[in-house]
Amino acid sequence: MRAPFRFPEDLIALQVAWSRTYAALAEAPAGATALRRRLIALSGRLYSHPYWTSPPGSRRAGAVELRRAAHAVAEADAGREAA
Repeated sequence: MRAPFRFPEDLIALQVAWSRTYAALAEAPAGATALRRRLIALSGRLYSHPYWTSPPGSRRAGAVELRRAAHAVAEADAGREAA
């Protein structure tokens, strides 16, 4: 069994923001320049986050686990907003 990844809160928040921006861009009409720019900026911040410079771990496996963790946080937030 692999060890769980532990991500900093700010990194998870960045991934949640990236996912929400990506979804908004997918729904937006053509010419959504502000959303594209935001997505590019968030991508840069995610890629250059200090977490990725620390050893243990593979960036690719960590990125997959980060997306899963962010998805879980976003679902929990949506559940609290619905309640």
